[in-house]
Amino acid sequence: MTVDNFLFGVYPYIAGVVFILGSWIRFDREQYTWKADSSQLLGNKGMVFASNIFHVGIIGIFFGHAVGMLLPHSWWQMVATDVQHQYIAIYAGAIFGGMAAIGALLLFYRRMTNARVKAVSRFRDNFIIFWLLLTALLGLNTIFESMHHAQAGDVQTMLQLAEYVKSIAKLSVDPTLLTAAGGANFVDVSHTYKLHMLFGMTIFLVFPFTRLVHVWSVPLTYLMRPYQIVREKRIKTN
Repeated sequence: MTVDNFLFGVYPYIAGVVFILGSWIRFDREQYTWKADSSQLLGNKGMVFASNIFHVGIIGIFFGHAVGMLLPHSWWQMVATDVQHQYIAIYAGAIFGGMAAIGALLLFYRRMTNARVKAVSRFRDNFIIFWLLLTALLGLNTIFESMHHAQAGDVQTMLQLAEYVKSIAKLSVDPTLLTAAGGANFVDVSHTYKLHMLFGMTIFLVFPFTRLVHVWSVPLTYLMRPYQIVREKRIKTN
C-alpha cells in the first residue's frame, strides 16, 4: 500500500470512525465535559467580534463544501456552468475562509495573551483553534491555483475533488480519483489541495476530544422556546 492510498483511502475512514464513535462514547461517559467551555467571563475584550466572525466563517465553509462537493454534478449544471461553479466556490471560499481565519487568529491570540484565559486554557483548547486556523489558511492557499484553473477554463481538478468526496460519503473511497489513473482526462491533484484535505480530515479525528463536540448540541429549538415567566415575590414590611 502506498502512502497516498493510506492517506486518502484508509485515513478518511479512521477519522470518520473516531469522529462518530468517539463523540458517542464521550456523550455517554463524560456528559459534564460536553460543553463549549466559553471563556467570555474571563475577558470580553474583542471576544464577541472574533467569536462571531469565526463561527459565521466555519458554518459557511462547512455548508459550502457540502453543497459544492456532495450535490450531484447534474444539479449544478442546471443552474451554472462548471466554470461558474468554480468561481462561486472560489469567491465563497475566500469570504468564509477569510472570516474563519481572521476569527481563529484573533481567538488564538487572545488565548496566548490574556493571562486569565491562558491560565485556564488546556492544550486541546489551544491545539484545536490553532489547527482550525492552519486548515483555513491552507484552504485559502488553494484559491490561487483554483483561480488559475478557472481563468484557463480548466475544471478537471474541481470535478475530481468532488467525485473523491462523494466516494468517501458512499463508503466506496477511491484514491485514484485524485490521480491521472482515475480515468480519461484525469489529472494528478496537486499537493496544495491534498494537504488541505488531510488537515480537514484530522479535524474530524480530534473532534471528540475537544470542545468542538458542542456542535452536536446546536440549539435548533431555541427560536421556538416558550416564554419564560418570571414572578416577582413581594415581601410585606410592617
